[in-house]
Amino acid sequence: MRLFAALVLALPLAVVPVSAQERPILIPARDVAITYRLPGEAGEMRVAWLAARRLMRTELAGGLGFSVMDPASGTGFMAMTRERLVMEIGRGQFQGRGLLTGEGARFTREGEARIAHRPCTLWRVEQEGEASRVCLTEEGFMLRSEAVGRPESRIEAVSLEVAAQDPARFDRPAGYQSLRLPPVPPTSGAATGGGLPRGTALPPPGLALPAR
Repeated sequence: MRLFAALVLALPLAVVPVSAQERPILIPARDVAITYRLPGEAGEMRVAWLAARRLMRTELAGGLGFSVMDPASGTGFMAMTRERLVMEIGRGQFQGRGLLTGEGARFTREGEARIAHRPCTLWRVEQEGEASRVCLTEEGFMLRSEAVGRPESRIEAVSLEVAAQDPARFDRPAGYQSLRLPPVPPTSGAATGGGLPRGTALPPPGLALPAR
């Protein structure tokens, strides 16, 4: 079960309205597929968004399967193809463990960048004394994410394709046994990714960062 928790440590962040402060769009308004370069020698990972249903699908590392999340509710599932299992992820399963940004999040615009041939705005995200930095396009495509002070946590887009996604790829696979992910103690490294800060914004699911 530790593997399952590690694979979903980077669930997308659902940000609730906090004030009238300037803040970015976090959920893409158009279908898109983005390939990210992962830290170190972890390789690459592909993330797809189905805008009509506001769902995000991520191919899990090592060909283990895929996860589909609804960032707004913090719910979803992870499908393990070889085991033919579907792990259900319930609302609030990881809230408070660095995976869902809460009402106290503050966004600060820091500048502009160009990543994967697209312009994006750099934002600093702060929550409970911890901070991250993301680069988001005007359409809500996340092109870079890293915890401030932890360059080894950086993920960055290497390619991006704005194109219609097949809705069937975001459905629970038929014929799989359904399980529910058990609660993970707050002190568990599997739940926090070995110290992934609460402020870390929008890393795709499936990225298991090494412990510090």
